[in-house]
Amino acid sequence: MHKNMKHWIQAARLRTLPLSLSGIITGTFLAASKGFFKWEICVLALLTTIGFQVLSNFANDYGDGVKGTDNNERVGPKRALQSGVISPKQMLRGIYITIVVTLLLAIALIYVSFGSANFILSVVFFMLGIASVAAAIKYTMGKNAYGYSGFGDVFVFVFFGLLGVVGSEFLYTQQLNGFSFLPAISIGLFSVAVLNLNNMRDRISDSNAQKNTLAVTLGERKIKMYHYTVLTIGMFATLVYTILNDGSMVRFLYLLTYLPFIKNIETVFKNKQAVLLDSELKKVALTTFLFSIVFGVSLLELL
Repeated sequence: MHKNMKHWIQAARLRTLPLSLSGIITGTFLAASKGFFKWEICVLALLTTIGFQVLSNFANDYGDGVKGTDNNERVGPKRALQSGVISPKQMLRGIYITIVVTLLLAIALIYVSFGSANFILSVVFFMLGIASVAAAIKYTMGKNAYGYSGFGDVFVFVFFGLLGVVGSEFLYTQQLNGFSFLPAISIGLFSVAVLNLNNMRDRISDSNAQKNTLAVTLGERKIKMYHYTVLTIGMFATLVYTILNDGSMVRFLYLLTYLPFIKNIETVFKNKQAVLLDSELKKVALTTFLFSIVFGVSLLELL
């Protein structure tokens, strides 16, 4: 594996990491704004999330590679299996290693968060970790891969948004705050928008490979409307959170990060060439990351 480190780094798709970390960052700031923070939890939560994201990317590369979905018709960057730089057997080995490392990180995170006293919460979060592993693998791998049936958006919304934000906040506070679901909805929907851009870009090749994403099922016009709706609701959800929590003007600073989202909506509306959507993925992902930081910093104004 060390001989092809460059190819493994490419297969890990490091550009996807900022998006996956956005939920943890948001949840951490929510907890910190209530007076709860531990560096150990923060670092382990970030590392565990990176593990899950890399696992998902490896599994996606393997699943689409062996099914032939990643082929010459595909508009996006070439994948490891598709280009032949990593064999299916090697990728499976990489997947197994990543699962073990990620679960070990998850166990350390759970122990630091709950200790040995709260056994029930430890079991619940370990099961959530197992569910995250299963969801990452079953996205494109296996006969009943849910990414081929249009359910990828649900996975991203739940795991990147709800679980990422509310779950990470709970690790610090051990309290469930209903208001926190609003920024969790935002992060979840912004993440769905990134996936949707990917699926719009690959709509034709995915259709030919029988990968029935929502972009394939809805068609070009309706999937654009879906994209606008996802981003609009996402922007609105955190605005409602701030209003309901009596925020001062400083607390609305994150609204500046909405400008690239609005620009993306305009770009998607005018788009006629799928290949041009590839650069939009990075923009929306990095904007989500920026949103999580600016929103989080604005929360600390309450302290």
